[in-house]
Amino acid sequence: MKKQIYKLFLSVLFIAVAACSSDEPDYNRSVITPGNTESTEFDSWLEANFVNPYNIAFKYRYEDIESDFDYYVVPADYNKAIKLAHLVKYLCVETYNEVAGVDFTCEYFPKMFFTIGEWEYKNNGTFILGTAEGGRKILLAGVNDLERYIQNANMLNHYYFKTIHHEFTHILNQTKPIPTDFQLVTGNGYVADSWSEEPFNQIYLSRGFISSYAQHSYQEDFAEMMSIYITNDEASWENMLEGASSESLALIQQKLDIVKSYMSTSFGIDLDVLRNTLQRRQNEVFSGKVDLEDLTVK
Repeated sequence: MKKQIYKLFLSVLFIAVAACSSDEPDYNRSVITPGNTESTEFDSWLEANFVNPYNIAFKYRYEDIESDFDYYVVPADYNKAIKLAHLVKYLCVETYNEVAGVDFTCEYFPKMFFTIGEWEYKNNGTFILGTAEGGRKILLAGVNDLERYIQNANMLNHYYFKTIHHEFTHILNQTKPIPTDFQLVTGNGYVADSWSEEPFNQIYLSRGFISSYAQHSYQEDFAEMMSIYITNDEASWENMLEGASSESLALIQQKLDIVKSYMSTSFGIDLDVLRNTLQRRQNEVFSGKVDLEDLTVK
């Protein structure tokens, strides 16, 4: 009887060990299944509207080499990527074409947009909307949430297009450095990663910053000033400043004036003309004048 129990125990142990060994992860095989790499109608449209005229790659398929392994990410949804590509073309690329000329867009605009489906979440409870890398690439996250915000201009700007203009500002700053005068306006007020913590996430306006994130560093402050200013009309801008003291308003206005001067002297762009053009184009999108699903190659 004891021999039978012992044999039974060995059999169960062997099966358990075999099962465990079969579950050993294969570190040479990616858990991401490669998607369809055959050319699609969307690819043809991207080639005609991004690659050929501007030498810009709009990547909507997941690629390991373009991803940040510090975060859990998912691929962008195909249909939502189509809509986002239309919006980027109409509200970003062609806005700068109209204001600064095609040569400006070809020279300075990033040469790659890489999209992922989810936001990049950090341990402090914040998440990354997008990043700019080396003056050539902009990462756009959260594509799969596009439908939640596409009917609301403020939300669409907050999650996507302010991000694009913010990151593009960083690219411009890599070409033409931020003026020293800007760095000194609130030079002692930058708090690095503490910008999202109390009390800084509540008192940023009284400290002379246009957003909580602007408190991170003078580089982020500059990019926030420009991107928030051009993606908000005058009424929205005034509402954002409501309740600020005269001293705080003076600091914000001083920084805005420097940003305007920088864009004018460095790139020949009137920031108010850029803002008005963007607002008009944004209204055209929300009035239905732009078909966000059309893949006709013209």
